Amino acid sequence: FAITFTNTLVVCSSHKTNDNKVKRIQISPTIEQTQLYQNYNNKQQQQQQTTSTMSSSSSYDYDYVVLGGGSGGIASAKRAAATGNVKVAVLERARWGGTCVNVGCVPKKVMYTAASIATTLREEAKQYGFEGTNTTPDYPKINWSVLKQKRDKYIERLNGIYENGLKKLNIDVHIGDASFVDEHTIAIAQEDGTTKTITSAKILIAVGGRPAVPPGDGVAEHSINSDGFFALEERPEVVVVVGAGYIAVELAGVLRGLGSETHLVTRHGRALRKGFDPDICEALHEHMVHHEGIIVHNDTNGVAKIELDANQKKIVYLNSGDVIYGVDCVLMAIGRVPNTDSLHLEKAGVTMDSKGYITVDEYQNTSAPNVFALGDVCGKVELTPMAIAAGRRLADRLFQEDQAQAKVSYELVPTVVFSHPTIGTIGLTEPQAIERYGQNNVKVYKSKFANLMYGIYDVAPDEKPKTLMKVITAGTTELVVGIHIIGLGADEMLQGFGVAMKMGCTKADLDSSIAIHPTASEELVTMGTWGTSPAASGAKHSPLHGAGPAKPVLMQEE
Repeated sequence: FAITFTNTLVVCSSHKTNDNKVKRIQISPTIEQTQLYQNYNNKQQQQQQTTSTMSSSSSYDYDYVVLGGGSGGIASAKRAAATGNVKVAVLERARWGGTCVNVGCVPKKVMYTAASIATTLREEAKQYGFEGTNTTPDYPKINWSVLKQKRDKYIERLNGIYENGLKKLNIDVHIGDASFVDEHTIAIAQEDGTTKTITSAKILIAVGGRPAVPPGDGVAEHSINSDGFFALEERPEVVVVVGAGYIAVELAGVLRGLGSETHLVTRHGRALRKGFDPDICEALHEHMVHHEGIIVHNDTNGVAKIELDANQKKIVYLNSGDVIYGVDCVLMAIGRVPNTDSLHLEKAGVTMDSKGYITVDEYQNTSAPNVFALGDVCGKVELTPMAIAAGRRLADRLFQEDQAQAKVSYELVPTVVFSHPTIGTIGLTEPQAIERYGQNNVKVYKSKFANLMYGIYDVAPDEKPKTLMKVITAGTTELVVGIHIIGLGADEMLQGFGVAMKMGCTKADLDSSIAIHPTASEELVTMGTWGTSPAASGAKHSPLHGAGPAKPVLMQEE
């Protein structure tokens, strides 16, 4: 008895041995059966790709070559090498760890912490009765040089850890600028002026991006970008930060917290207006202006030009007509562009979109059969942990036969902005939820309050910094489709709620968790009239109606 799958029918053949005739029965498949066939076919194709990699790689120098020694590329290279039968190489032209380690997440968090400590010393300590604080106009005075030296030393140690991690797995390292010769061959322009080539069965592009520079007279000459911020040898007294995204908001908060007069210039509307909930954007704006003292210039259409005055201070002319005088530093943080312009991707048959980002599918496949891409070079969810997860899953799929369908999900990705205060967000904003599900199917829970830390502050209740939380639900079960927080501790509390959302939690599931008191996070499990949401759970083991905990599946003793 044999079964043959096709896209349009299922043929069942019953073989009769007595007269050697074959009886054929044709059955039109259901939608579910067709999907089953497609999934089976996709799996077979992925397995063939894995088998092809393992069988044909002997004709190349390597099984797997990774372009880019950042977090995503290194994660993928190490995962592949850990199988024990894959020959791997990584190419890098700068410092190990990529943007995140060297001029991104890690040094940024160090500077954020320094600014937070300054705020505690300058403002919070006095409110809690500590004497001898805030006695001079420049208190607390930071030694920028010492902070930079210690930060840079820490980064250098991380560079070494990344490099040693490659050596432990016998991953070859090549230093230089890479470009494609064809889909299996890479040319490496080395520091000594020579060029060498290597070949590989599979190649991953994980070269990341770089800060964009806007047009304008004197803009390139008289400004720095986010990379340049980490090269500053001293704190600028007056700084203009141009941009409305993560980087602009974070660095503006750092500089203001460390004592600089800080101007934030946006082209259109509020900061973080793209991709963030409007209530969060409004709350951030209010805090920056009224509590941090950042001077915000909205709706300027950007910088027209930058000039130097007689004292070598910068004059920043905005397209709105505003002019900012006496500026020590102009920091451009208007976005990033992919590092694809020197790769000669056309020689490998790799296509890009109009902005230079590499086009990939859900499995990180490019248009070239043996070339893959992930991370900032693809322009989708440009976050370090996202690139790491994508890199590991790609290596699983390519080099482990039982992982032929492995891929990473780009949905429900929790993320944090290290603004002052921090912002944590996951899922749909309120406008996005309404657009997707309709106004009648969306219910929003919201809470705005002063954190207990500010309870004893000698200021009017309305003047205390506020925390804002939103839980966005959809459908009759009130499935949680978005959580958005701005306030103290948002960065540390979101991760656990991210796990719950990935598992399909409902508002009733949140309510079923007993609050931890007194904390800010308890607001997320007590919003609305507690315990009155529809009694529907998204959990495999429902926690509703006083149910006990789930039980583990135990191994049977032999």
